[in-house]
Amino acid sequence: MSATRDGKMWRCQFYYKDWQGVSHKKNKRGFKTKAEAEQWERDFLQQQQRNLDINFENFVQIYYEDMEHRLRENTMRTKKFIIDLKIIPYFKKKNMNEIKASDIRAWQNALMKKGYSETYLKTVNNQLSAIFNYAVRYYDLKDNPCRKAGSIGKSHAGEKEFWTKQEFKQFLVTVENKPETKMAFLLLYWTGMRIGELLALTYNDIDLDKRTISVNKSYQRIEGRDIITPPKTPKSKRIITISPFLTEELKEYISHLYGIMADERMFRFTLISNNYFNQ
Repeated sequence: MSATRDGKMWRCQFYYKDWQGVSHKKNKRGFKTKAEAEQWERDFLQQQQRNLDINFENFVQIYYEDMEHRLRENTMRTKKFIIDLKIIPYFKKKNMNEIKASDIRAWQNALMKKGYSETYLKTVNNQLSAIFNYAVRYYDLKDNPCRKAGSIGKSHAGEKEFWTKQEFKQFLVTVENKPETKMAFLLLYWTGMRIGELLALTYNDIDLDKRTISVNKSYQRIEGRDIITPPKTPKSKRIITISPFLTEELKEYISHLYGIMADERMFRFTLISNNYFNQ
């Protein structure tokens, strides 16, 4: 190990070879103890090995580094939250090539005892399976132990409840004095847009003459930043034809958007976890 004193703190300096065989020098400072510095070096070098003689926690970091270039930021944040909280604590010190179906079953049983919903159990299990699928595809793991262990949970909850037209009319009465909220819910109810798609709408996306709305982006609020991304899937890009009634409602709403730029968001809401609007 190459941990040395650095004033009151510790640092580690060492050479390593990257995946192309090129030698590099690594210098990391700011460790409180020699043990912390040495552990960081061990973890770093293990991640550089790119083989499955590596503990689960370090392999997950390799998985993250790859996937963060391929997934939407919010998708990646959700993935990390689930894996860091529900999966890593159980498997972190086990080597990837030593985790068996029996280990997966034991983890599943522990998870099911916590009383999570069936859909959440399915989601968490899928995240673990995705990690092993990645190892099978790109690191030559023989098979995915999650497949042998079997799945848990359900893909869909029970029957979804939708507002009837009468129920929606009753709701609109409660937001009559909030034009922005009323218009937002009218669009959501009558077009079927996702909330993120609604919040990304600009004046440029509306064609009142043709009575169409172009859905071509999605809005997210991440760590205080407004993020505009493509829709959830390529097929989500679409042109929605709206009714004369909804067109008139939009005309009325837009007429009060004084000074709005053509490429500026029409709705000032941001998303919160329970899917309601917050100003």
